[in-house]
Amino acid sequence: MDMDNLSNLGVGHPRVAVILPCYNEAGAIVQTVEDFRRALPHAEIYVFDNNSSDGSRELAAGAGAIVRRVAQQGKGHVVRRMFADVDADIYIMADGDATYEAAAAPQMIAAMLQDNLDMVVGCRRDQVEAAYRRGHRFGNWALTSLLKQLFGRSFTDILSGYRVFSRRFVKSFPVLSAGFEIETEISVHALELAMPVSEVMTAYGARPEGSVSKLSTYRDGWRILRTIITLYRIERPILFFGIIAAFLAALGLGLAAPLIVTYAQTGLVPRFPTAILVTGLMILATLSGMCGLILDTVVRGRREVRRLAYLAFRAPSDYALKD
Repeated sequence: MDMDNLSNLGVGHPRVAVILPCYNEAGAIVQTVEDFRRALPHAEIYVFDNNSSDGSRELAAGAGAIVRRVAQQGKGHVVRRMFADVDADIYIMADGDATYEAAAAPQMIAAMLQDNLDMVVGCRRDQVEAAYRRGHRFGNWALTSLLKQLFGRSFTDILSGYRVFSRRFVKSFPVLSAGFEIETEISVHALELAMPVSEVMTAYGARPEGSVSKLSTYRDGWRILRTIITLYRIERPILFFGIIAAFLAALGLGLAAPLIVTYAQTGLVPRFPTAILVTGLMILATLSGMCGLILDTVVRGRREVRRLAYLAFRAPSDYALKD
């Protein structure tokens, strides 16, 4: 659906901002800016450069983008600045490598406005094998499945960097990640607050010649896995610390069983070191369980604060009433 036809939905034109993180993308940034300019002629296009040394900033400015510089290295730092500095009703985030389908942006915006969604994820459908390496494909599947197990539901492509956000999502999201694990944190934020979200299948192409990927399958995969486990510890403390408490208690009871049998038969406890170890394990199990209960209360309070921050902004289709 073309942006000029959005009035058919009963709303006018929103303020749309295309936000593009960029690090040494001289071979692709101009094409990326031009593609989004054609797809969204009324949008403001921002390029947030992350210490590029190949002239990406100058090329982006020459293509008509609004260029900002982020000194702290890492995609998470860039997203934090983008969400803080850019003021709009709808935000479109994509990478500056010309791999995402800019022509799908109007369709994603229309889906958001029609159903009052807070995030629309562009699920990648690769056009050529080189666009989406096998290791990344497997890692995405594994991490997506793990996220579903931990949080009850998930997305088809949690690592997609192509997303459309509402203003209330962007301004209520406390970005904590520093690197490429930011997509995982974004997904968890949406799941935790039970936001209305959707997915749109989009084409995913290979990088232009001369453009080099900054991703590392194993390094970034480990960082994302570590982020999921950390977020699970923070957001599900009863289950996280409960598992630890159950393990310690089971180990303690297993070691205590022979002592109990011996005491019942003889009235003696001959293995004092084992008895002391069992006592320590049961104390640790109790402390772990209590930590989970206390932290669950803290997490509920934090979640309520985030929810209130989210509710302070109007729904996407109500953007005409300015905040």
